[in-house]
Amino acid sequence: MYLRKVDGPRSVTLPDGKIMTRADLPSKTTRRWVASRKAAVVRAVSAGLILRKEALERYCLSEEEFLEWETAIDLHGEAALKATALQRYRQP
Repeated sequence: MYLRKVDGPRSVTLPDGKIMTRADLPSKTTRRWVASRKAAVVRAVSAGLILRKEALERYCLSEEEFLEWETAIDLHGEAALKATALQRYRQP
C-alpha cells in the first residue's frame, strides 16, 4: 500500500476518542454543504489535522464563513449548521 506524502498528521484523535483521518474529510469538489460536512471540516481544523488556511483554500471558503461555522458549533452544537435551523440559532 502506497501512502502519499502529506504535510501535517495523517490522523488525529478527537476529544471524544474517535480517530479522524484525511479520508474522513469532504471531497475538494464539494459544492453541497450539509451540516455533517461542515462539522467535519471544523473538527479537522480544531484537532490540527489540517490548517485553517489549507481548509479555506481547499474548499474555497471565506474566513467569515468558516468563523460562522465555528461559532455556531461552539454556541449550539452541530445542529446549528443545518440550513433549516438557521432561524432558530441566528444571533439577533
